[in-house]
Amino acid sequence: MSALLEHIQVETSDNPEIAVIWMHGLGADGNDFVPIVKELDLAGLPGIRFIFPHSRMMPVTINNGYVMRSWYDISNADLIRREDENGLRASQKDIEAFIAREKERGIPASRIVLAGFSQGCAMTIQTGLRHPETLAGLLCLSGYAPLGDKLAAESTPAARATPVFMAHGEYDNVVPFARAQASRDLLVSLGCQVEWHQYAMQHTVCLEEVQHISAWLKKILG
Repeated sequence: MSALLEHIQVETSDNPEIAVIWMHGLGADGNDFVPIVKELDLAGLPGIRFIFPHSRMMPVTINNGYVMRSWYDISNADLIRREDENGLRASQKDIEAFIAREKERGIPASRIVLAGFSQGCAMTIQTGLRHPETLAGLLCLSGYAPLGDKLAAESTPAARATPVFMAHGEYDNVVPFARAQASRDLLVSLGCQVEWHQYAMQHTVCLEEVQHISAWLKKILG
């Protein structure tokens, strides 16, 4: 198993029975979504271990080669041309290492949720739908399915049974709304059970969305 990325860990009780591995967006780090733990109001669920990894530092082409935290390189605003397949697959292995560690600590795949915002959402889909087991859920916020032309061949039957929550802003100025819709349609075409939400917002998270995430987590984990 590769060495784990630096990360933040928050546990809602001793001996958690559930793990949520939450990936940040481009240029952010694991701290970005730590505050959402309290906002989600998951009282009534068993203890949860939230893990917020920090991606590696790398030069990002679309940002003039500036070195920042990024799960993979981005070279085009359309997010489709010249995708960084090597970077995506390297970060996929990094996330798989966290899944393996949680299983070693006694939490089965069926109680592990992958979550992510923007680039982190792309990594959630990239990793979750190629995982050999059915996970508890994939929480996909303001992102898209990378390497979409390879997903049908590479996704596993077990992974396609993992429940998916997808949410996107109708006025997203970073990941186009149409790109998210196409990703949703791709997942549905593969047989995934997708719960879709859209909001009158840009590239962000809104209160109504947090409430919908809370309800979905209670549904899949209760």
